[in-house]
Amino acid sequence: MKVDLPAGSPQPTDAARLARAAEAIGLDAMWLAETEHEPFVLATLALAATSRIEVGTGIAVAFARSPVVLAQAAFDLAALSGGRFQLGLGTQVRAHVERRFGMPWTAPAPRLAEWIAAIRAAWATWQDGVPFRVRSEHLDLSLMPSFFSPPSLAFEPPPGRPRIPLSIAGVGPGLAHLAGRVADGFQVHPFHTARYLAEVLEPALDEGWAGATRESARGGAAQPSGGHPAAPVPGPGPRVERIVPVFLAPTDDAAMLEQVRARIAFYASTPTYRGVLDLHDRGHVGERLGRLAVAGRWDEMAALVDDELLALVAVAGPADALPDALAARVEGHADRVLPILPFEPDSAGELPNARAWDRLIGTLRAL
Repeated sequence: MKVDLPAGSPQPTDAARLARAAEAIGLDAMWLAETEHEPFVLATLALAATSRIEVGTGIAVAFARSPVVLAQAAFDLAALSGGRFQLGLGTQVRAHVERRFGMPWTAPAPRLAEWIAAIRAAWATWQDGVPFRVRSEHLDLSLMPSFFSPPSLAFEPPPGRPRIPLSIAGVGPGLAHLAGRVADGFQVHPFHTARYLAEVLEPALDEGWAGATRESARGGAAQPSGGHPAAPVPGPGPRVERIVPVFLAPTDDAAMLEQVRARIAFYASTPTYRGVLDLHDRGHVGERLGRLAVAGRWDEMAALVDDELLALVAVAGPADALPDALAARVEGHADRVLPILPFEPDSAGELPNARAWDRLIGTLRAL
């Protein structure tokens, strides 16, 4: 099992230092979020400062950019790093797409399938000389002169790995199903429970993968939406990589425990994540949190995350017991684990809680 640094959005001046510290302690990858800063800029800085660790976007907002812009950014970062870059995409919610990025909103899952087909079509043109042609509900692409085509990637991926792994993130079964059908990985949202992952997300992943396998066996091509022909999505190989972040809540650290409660309360207040609560008959908690959020009463929200709800979403317990407890939760349900624990190296690159990270990495790698 691989152990990664959870998605963050550090200051650009800190990205290289964090990447070097993550590589030094033995993490397999670091993920960069599109929140305060531009994730492709951060990824460039992180990759340029390291030689082994993988770097991925966790996530970049797909609909804030054209698919060819995304394809070129990923292609260049893969070339820069000798294949250490992973492209992770998310849909975001309608308000952000329309009112923060100024882009149109349509049903996200079908449109994301179109974007992925177009990204892979561009890569196939640049790498293998396949004619560039994508026609779907929202896209009609056919122009790729050689003057605008980057040179082929000089590296070959490890056996069984795509040249540029492409993962998508999601909360519900719809995007999990899409990931199983067209992606190399699925980034589970931090606001999930062990039961939600096992009973809702994993079956959707498997169903999407099985459908893509049947389609590939028939020689068909993926249809993004509306019945328009589109660039074929490669048939699935190994099952989709499950990329699973998990909150860690040390019960012997009161300050950190409250920080985790506050993060869980924030996510639980959003209707998008209500399905997780409904599975555990806690939908009423989400409704109360939502009302507090609308009223701006943020300081009152963490109190609604009781110990039972905390233990459902996070791995809670004494700090020394957390590595084994996390391993028990994710065994058989994750391929990459992202422990949500402070990672704050000092100016010299020293990590104050290095012992805790060492124990986590060693315990999870043993699975």
